[in-house]
Amino acid sequence: MPAVPSAVLTSAGLLGGYTVARTTGNRPLGGVVLAAFGAAAFETWRRRSGVGTAVALTGVYLGAFGLAHPLARKVGPWPAVLGVTAATAAVAAASGDRDRD
Repeated sequence: MPAVPSAVLTSAGLLGGYTVARTTGNRPLGGVVLAAFGAAAFETWRRRSGVGTAVALTGVYLGAFGLAHPLARKVGPWPAVLGVTAATAAVAAASGDRDRD
């Protein structure tokens, strides 16, 4: 079975976390979704690209989550979440899904 691309994991975490939090009204539950997919992405990056890359890309993932909040006040929640998700997926695909040499 082929490995799931990390861009898919980060997208599922950001979109899924927001959707769960918004739908259920339970923000901590959305955080659980965000954390679970983030952990899966971290492990994918660690195996494929090493610990340094995994730490850096996890920072991008968490930074995107944090950026979505103030951005949502300016452009609305869905555009903010979609924007940070797209940016994070692009960075993950470009940096984290390469095998170590």
